[in-house]
Amino acid sequence: MTEDQLDEQPTQAPAAFALTSGRVRGYHRAAVDTFLASARRAFEEGGADLSAADVRTASFPLVKNGYVVADVDAALGRVEDAFAARERERVVRAQGAGAWVERAREDAQVILDHLARPRRHRFARTGVLTFGYRLDEVDHVSTRIVRYLRDGDALTAEQLRSAAFRMQRGGYREEQVDALLDATIDVILAVR
Repeated sequence: MTEDQLDEQPTQAPAAFALTSGRVRGYHRAAVDTFLASARRAFEEGGADLSAADVRTASFPLVKNGYVVADVDAALGRVEDAFAARERERVVRAQGAGAWVERAREDAQVILDHLARPRRHRFARTGVLTFGYRLDEVDHVSTRIVRYLRDGDALTAEQLRSAAFRMQRGGYREEQVDALLDATIDVILAVR
């Protein structure tokens, strides 16, 4: 949907989430409402046209008087959890619990293999004139992921969803770090 089409959508009254005020921007109300309505339909109909990964990667325009970002993100986390649980049930029903556990174990091993690289060299780096994620912050989160997967230390999908990194020149490439965080979230949701 384009922003003009979204603006033409009637906004619900009352608002589904708290609204931002002043100069603070929030998610476009109609975009969020439209996405959540389609997610609800997809979930209730049991179709496979929307997945947990689709919910995780949903994005919305930022506007004045929009929905508070943290509130929507929390709701999207719950929706993602529901879709992940349904996906797990489908695979377990079709292939058995052993297949599901084996797939999660394989995914976890791929993540561990990637993070076995030395600190400050775990991901590709941006050029010296380009910004990427701070190495020390990403390495800290990476260490927590390793401890979760290897030692069983506590780590939640919500903690990874809310991970934010400052930027630095020559930092880690965002797309690689984000892909690994997404894969780790998939593993966490798989073994819940």
